[in-house]
Amino acid sequence: MLEELKRQVYEANLELPRYGLVTFTWGNVSAIDRDRGYFVIKPSGVEYDTLQPEDMVVMDLEGNQIEGRLNPSSDTPTHLELYKAFKEIGAIAHTHSSWATSWAQAGRGIPCYGTTHADYMYGEIPCLRCLNEEEINGAYEKNTGLLIVEYLKDKDYMAVPACLCKNHGPFVWGKDAKEAVHNSVVLEEVAKMAARCEQINPDCKPAPASLLDKHYMRKHGAGAYYGQNSAG
Repeated sequence: MLEELKRQVYEANLELPRYGLVTFTWGNVSAIDRDRGYFVIKPSGVEYDTLQPEDMVVMDLEGNQIEGRLNPSSDTPTHLELYKAFKEIGAIAHTHSSWATSWAQAGRGIPCYGTTHADYMYGEIPCLRCLNEEEINGAYEKNTGLLIVEYLKDKDYMAVPACLCKNHGPFVWGKDAKEAVHNSVVLEEVAKMAARCEQINPDCKPAPASLLDKHYMRKHGAGAYYGQNSAG
């Protein structure tokens, strides 16, 4: 079942260590087939160098395991809540990448200090609150998802396709598994740049709105002109 989606999710998961976004098994990627109502996710705690496409786990949107001999990622309930709430999300990546996680542990969003950030994410990458004791001791992973959903419900979640969970780490999404990983790489790089920016100049300010608009809209707006016109 969903063999092509399994292959895509498998390959996306292998990109996490390739880009230095995970240590050991500290991350996962999933992707959803909206027509079937199933999503595919990495199995829990399996080393990347032993992972195979057939190891991917198929889940439904009720949280039932439909296919797979291994247990799904422990973060599956978080992915599930995001898929249920946001129809444009086609894939999700979660890592503990060191620079983005450092901002999360510091409890700070990542300001947009320059055009690298603005090219991909329209403004500050938010850091959400830490779960309270009741939420942590209850359905922890589900509550993480519900926290993200509550924050994003009135936001343009595809314009800023990432968030930080305080004391935890980043969750990033995209239209497919490849884009979710791509956005995770961008997040880690802008997190690194922002931290260095503040070290070099503690009084630095976010990029002006006009520059943010220009760089984001030239790639993502109605009149986008970055890249090659496929019709040309």
